[in-house]
Amino acid sequence: MKIKLIFLIFIAFYVALVVRLFFLQVLYSPSNKSVYLKTNKLNPIRGRIYDQKDQSLVLNQNSYQLYVEPKKVKDKDKLLHLLSESLKVEEASISPKLDMSKDWVAIASGLTQEQKEKLDKLNLKEIGFDYQTKRFYPEASLSAHILGFLGKDSEGEDVGYLGLEGFYNRDLRGLPGFVETERDIAGRPILIGVQQRVEAENGRDLILTIDKNIQEISKRRLLEGLEKYKAKKGCIITADPKTMAILSLVCLPDYDLEKYYLFNENFYKNLAISDLYEPGSVFKPLIVAAALEEKKIKPSDTFNETGQISVGEYNIKTWNDKYEGKISMTRILEKSSNVGMVYIGEKLGNKKIYNYLEKYGFGQNTGIDLEGEASGYLKPQNNWYPIDYATVTFGQGIAVTPIQMIRAFASIINGGDLMKPYIVQKIVSNNKTTEIKPKVERKIISRSTSDIIRKMLVSTVENAEAKWDRPKGFSIGGKTGTAQVPIKGFYDASKTIASFIGFAPASDPKFLTFVVIYEPQTSIWGSETAAPLFFEIAKDLIVYYNISPTQ
Repeated sequence: MKIKLIFLIFIAFYVALVVRLFFLQVLYSPSNKSVYLKTNKLNPIRGRIYDQKDQSLVLNQNSYQLYVEPKKVKDKDKLLHLLSESLKVEEASISPKLDMSKDWVAIASGLTQEQKEKLDKLNLKEIGFDYQTKRFYPEASLSAHILGFLGKDSEGEDVGYLGLEGFYNRDLRGLPGFVETERDIAGRPILIGVQQRVEAENGRDLILTIDKNIQEISKRRLLEGLEKYKAKKGCIITADPKTMAILSLVCLPDYDLEKYYLFNENFYKNLAISDLYEPGSVFKPLIVAAALEEKKIKPSDTFNETGQISVGEYNIKTWNDKYEGKISMTRILEKSSNVGMVYIGEKLGNKKIYNYLEKYGFGQNTGIDLEGEASGYLKPQNNWYPIDYATVTFGQGIAVTPIQMIRAFASIINGGDLMKPYIVQKIVSNNKTTEIKPKVERKIISRSTSDIIRKMLVSTVENAEAKWDRPKGFSIGGKTGTAQVPIKGFYDASKTIASFIGFAPASDPKFLTFVVIYEPQTSIWGSETAAPLFFEIAKDLIVYYNISPTQ
C-alpha cells in the first residue's frame, strides 16, 4: 500500500512537472522572447542644425517620455484620472494608448523636468520615464519654411515633416539602441542571465549655406514690405549666383515651429519651392540671353516699335500702350516692351524657345534639398500654339516656382552655368564630415553672352522708367516683373504678382536676390512695390558684405 502511495505521489509529481514544462516551453515558447527577455529602447539624440557661421537654428532640449507597464496596473480608471490631471490632457486621449495586453506602452513624450517631478510625487509604481530630447528653436520662426518641423508618425515615433527636417529625416534621426535583459517567468531580472546593450547612434548635424544675418534682414524687410504695400503674402530668396548656395529664404506668412499643430496646412507651404505662378517680365532676360547666344540678335540691333501686334486672334501691346519707334534690344529690356519681346522670340524661333525652356529647367524639379518641391508645368511642345510662343517671351502662359526662376536667372549672370540649388553644405557625425559641393547641371550660355546680358541688365536698372532710391555709386543689374493672376481662364487685372530680381556688384555678383509679392494693394506694379523693397535689401547687403562702390 505504501509502495502504491509513493508511486502515485511520484506519478503526480511527474505529471505536474510535465504540465509545468508544457506551460513554459509551449504556451510560452522561447520564440516569444518577451517572456524571458525584456528590451528597452535607447533613443538617439536628433541631429542639430546650424547656419554657415555655426549659429544655432535647431537644438535639443532635455525632456522625458512617460510610459506605463500595464501588468502592474491595479486600478486603470484611477491611473487615467491621475495622468489626465497631471498632464492636462483628456482621459479619452490617454485611454486608447493604455493597451493592457502589452508589457510597456508610451503615453506622452516631450515632458519637461517640472512635469516629471509632478508625476514622481504621485508614487505610481506602474509608470516610468525614459530620457529623451525635444526640438528647441533659438531663432523662433525665423527659418520656419527652411527647417520644417518634428511631428509624430502613426506609431507615435518622431518624424520630420517638410523642409530640412523632412528631407534629411534619416540623417537627423540617428539609429536607436537597446538594452536587453533576461528575466524569469515572474519578470524578475536574472543577474547571471543574458545582458546585452547596443548604444544608440545619434543623428547627424547639418551645417547650412544659410546666413542667419541675411535671413534676419530678409524677414524684417519682407514684413515691412507686406505691410507697406498691403500684400497678401511674399517671398525673398537670396543666393550666391555662382554656386546657387541659398543664403536666405523667407516666405510669409509662416508659423510657430514649436506649436505647428495650431496652424492649418496652408501655413506650412513653402511658396519659394511649392507655389506655381506666371513670372511676368522677370522672365524676359532669359529669352534675350538665348537669342544672344544663338546670335539672332545683338544688343545694338533695333526694332521698330510702332504699335500693337497681332498673333492670330490675339493683340499684344506694351504695358502702357505707348510706343517709341526705333529701339534697341537693350531698350526692349529697359522699357520692358512686350511687343519687342515677341520680335526677339520670332528671331529666336519656336523650336529654340522651347529647347531653352527645357535647358533652363522649367517643368522639372531643381533638386533643392527641401521636402515639398513642385516641378512646375511645361506642357508638351506638340500642344503649343503661336500665341504660347509669343506670350512666353514676356513670362506669361508658363507656370514656374520662385526657386526655378532664380536658378535660371543665376545661369545667365554667372557665366552660363545652370547650378543645382542647395541649402546644406556639410553633414557632420561623430567621426565623419560629408561636404556637399556646388554642382553644375549643364551649360546654358557662353561666358561672353553672360557678360553681355549682365551689362544689359545694369542698363535696365539705370535707364528704367521708374526712378528708384538706389545705393549711390554701386553698379546693380536686375529686372522687374508684373504678372496678372489667372482666375478661371481669365486674367484679373486688379490682382498681380509683383517681383524684382537683381544682383550686385554687377561686374562680379556677390548676391542675387529675388523678391516676390503676391497681390499688393497700393500698386499692382513690380516697379512700385517689389523693386523698392529689393533696393532696401541691396543696401543692407552691400553694407553687410562691405562691398566697395568701385565694384
